[in-house]
Amino acid sequence: MARTIDYGNLMHRAMRGLIKDVLDGVAADGLPGEHHFFITFDTGHPDVELADWLSDRYPDDMMVVMQHWYDNLEVGEDGFAVTLNFGDRPEPLYIPYDAIKTFIDPSVEFGLRFENQDDDDDTPMEPAETITSIDAPERAEETVEQDSEEPKKDADVVSLDAFRK
Repeated sequence: MARTIDYGNLMHRAMRGLIKDVLDGVAADGLPGEHHFFITFDTGHPDVELADWLSDRYPDDMMVVMQHWYDNLEVGEDGFAVTLNFGDRPEPLYIPYDAIKTFIDPSVEFGLRFENQDDDDDTPMEPAETITSIDAPERAEETVEQDSEEPKKDADVVSLDAFRK
């Protein structure tokens, strides 16, 4: 029996389950309202599937946007498949949940950041951080309409470590 509770791994599994539940809803009913997602994932993960030209261009990680155009969203137990448009070039992707580094919905200022991507049972994970106030990531700014009258807010990151004793 383990001498400690591995809260980091438990939290990662729970947060990835949350992502799965959100994507299940989107697959069934589409994106509601202004919701859209910025998803950053590890392109070197052994179970990621993407076109060679994309893996060559993004050898470490890649951010994708699910907003106006996506197709064939299929949500599974270990990951999801989706076809996204890259400059009028539809490309199918498969992204395992454990390859996800960040999941952000800027329409409601919600985001998750996974600090450690090692899922070994022997290595405890750092807890996922919940991002409570965010701006759209810089690399995707052109896909998000921003009101020029409102000043940008700095990101506030709440680390779950602050609540541990």
